[in-house]
Amino acid sequence: MRPSETADAAMKLGVKQLRVTDNLAQLLEVLPPKVKECLEEQEDLEDLLEIVLDLGRVAEARFPLRVVDLCDIPVTTGEIEYVVDRVGEFGNDNRAGIERTLHRISAIRNRQGRIVGLTCRIGRAVYGTIDIIRDVVESGSSILLLGRPGVGKTTKLREVARVLSDEFKKRVVIVDTSNEIAGDGDIPHPAIGQARRMQVATPELQHAVMIEAVENHMPEVIVIDEIGTEAEAFAARTIAERGVQLVGTAHGNSLENLLLNPTLSDLVGGIQAVTLSDEEAKRRGTQKTVLERKAPPSFDIVIEIIEVDKLAIHHDVASVVDRMLRGNPARPEIRVRNPEGEVEVVQPSELEARPAEAIHRLEHEHPVPSPDRPLPSIVKIFPYGVSRNRLERAIRELRVPAYITKDTSDADAVIALKAHYRKEPAKLQQISERSIPTFVVRSNTYTQIASVVREIFSINGGNEEEIALREAEEAIERVLEYGEPQELSPQNSFLRRLQHQLAEKSDLTSESVGTEPYRRVRIFKP
Repeated sequence: MRPSETADAAMKLGVKQLRVTDNLAQLLEVLPPKVKECLEEQEDLEDLLEIVLDLGRVAEARFPLRVVDLCDIPVTTGEIEYVVDRVGEFGNDNRAGIERTLHRISAIRNRQGRIVGLTCRIGRAVYGTIDIIRDVVESGSSILLLGRPGVGKTTKLREVARVLSDEFKKRVVIVDTSNEIAGDGDIPHPAIGQARRMQVATPELQHAVMIEAVENHMPEVIVIDEIGTEAEAFAARTIAERGVQLVGTAHGNSLENLLLNPTLSDLVGGIQAVTLSDEEAKRRGTQKTVLERKAPPSFDIVIEIIEVDKLAIHHDVASVVDRMLRGNPARPEIRVRNPEGEVEVVQPSELEARPAEAIHRLEHEHPVPSPDRPLPSIVKIFPYGVSRNRLERAIRELRVPAYITKDTSDADAVIALKAHYRKEPAKLQQISERSIPTFVVRSNTYTQIASVVREIFSINGGNEEEIALREAEEAIERVLEYGEPQELSPQNSFLRRLQHQLAEKSDLTSESVGTEPYRRVRIFKP
């Protein structure tokens, strides 16, 4: 069965997983004859995890629940050389592979550089392994996977690359440092689908290749395994700020571990000590010096892989980190795959985050009142995180029959700021149940708020060019004042070009992000 046929079969099985062992026979062929013969006697060979060959010791075969000695004769120098001669070249990371397979051979060297030990790890492609987080992957959010070695992080990365490239037709680039994701050799393994693979000459250059991938190959998604240095964390932030979805793994078992890691904490926003005024410290009930998040996280979602079929998902990393720094323990959503193969949520997230897909839809498709619920003669608008002064100005200047209400139960329409909407969507639950139209704005600017008010009352937007330039001017002022990037409303290519020119005049950097018809300008400091 071809890999594509195998994947189709896995999809037909729904939540059932279908594991494919990649060319196990090909790995057996590179092993010394006596080791191969002893291995073939094992009944559960399909469950084999790795084979260990250490000079002067009996070879070992490691299975999930047991370790087996292979033969009773210690491994010789000749047998180690037998394997080395039949696999690919070892890189600076002391790893090699077998061409067009996912198997990995790692070397242990003595002080003179001679190989005295080998770990032959079985590589498998598992189709359907991301069914437990498929909604998260489809959301377009940047995802960071955490977990101990051997728990399946790389296997999930491989499947994410295949699903996004084959099923969603996205431009996916894999930065493959040790050829572990896409296999050894110049031709990548079919398990990554149509994703492209960039190899890395040495591990020290991984961060440079990450940036090169963005600058040279226009990816929509970048997949990276084992982010482990400060330079790689900085590269991840650069990628995130350019509007590219990033899916990666990092060293650490939990979000808390990552936050305390000075090298990698920037992936989730970083930590800085802030000195408060006496009044503010008293209001908060804390000491004058407190820890706060330094910047927006590079990853929107963090997934802790507790076991192969048990995951803890932090949907809104910024909110979770802020809570943790205030001393509140994180309460992630916990999902498991039960014995019947079905995915269950055994613990909902405390934030009760709504799927990013739904938020994305609301941002760009402002809901209008249904025919059976017409707008009243005077509309009561509830602002959720939106500037009350700017909303009042929009109502006044557009001369619409509306006023602001402080009570959600009295509202006829809701305008919510995206950041607040993501953090505490539970507050809007009763509004959703009453089918009250809810409009989400990306930033707290007058232009975007006024645009929504026009939408509510079906008012012609007027001069589109004037509105687009006014929004860009407001965003530029906010970037210069606060230093944080600003995203504008979606526009056509002509209006985006005018917005780019405005940003350039103010010595700011801008870029277009997203896909049509939602492509928009993002303005930030260089």
